[in-house]
Amino acid sequence: MLTPFCAPAPIPRRRWLAGLALAGAPLLLSACGFRLRGAAAPLAFSRLRLSAPAHSPVARLLRSSLQASGVTLLPDDPLPPGSAPPEVLLDIGLDQSERAVAGTTAAGQVRELQLRQRLRFRLRTLAGRELIADTELLQQRELSFTEAQALGKEAEEALLFQDMQHALVRQLMARLAALRSL
Repeated sequence: MLTPFCAPAPIPRRRWLAGLALAGAPLLLSACGFRLRGAAAPLAFSRLRLSAPAHSPVARLLRSSLQASGVTLLPDDPLPPGSAPPEVLLDIGLDQSERAVAGTTAAGQVRELQLRQRLRFRLRTLAGRELIADTELLQQRELSFTEAQALGKEAEEALLFQDMQHALVRQLMARLAALRSL
């Protein structure tokens, strides 16, 4: 038995236009300079020496971000003969977490905390030329507080500090990416 030939149903014009728009969207977005948030901009240097306070959480995060961007991190120790010196020196002078009382109840109990993460840094060439002068970045968050939920609030506080540290690293990486040449 022969089956009748069925032609595919025509695609409605709206669907066809929508499909065309979706197929061309990545091309249009890339043409205007759009970049996904996670895509790192290329840095103007490839070798860096990072000096930071011991046990600095921001420096630890920064090291991994720099290495993911293709930057070679050189140790503070004297370099072995024949190895290439760093192009830039990044000095982190301060990496400080602060916690302050922002509000209290009539009974004098803490009602609200203000959390701050400070980072002070500078970037210079090996010859001593300042590329980024001494700069301080600050992240700040508010945290409501009740004694009945003290354990949960400690965990929330730790997460807020981690979030602020990641935000500082993103800010610093953006400033480093903004350097066009050394």
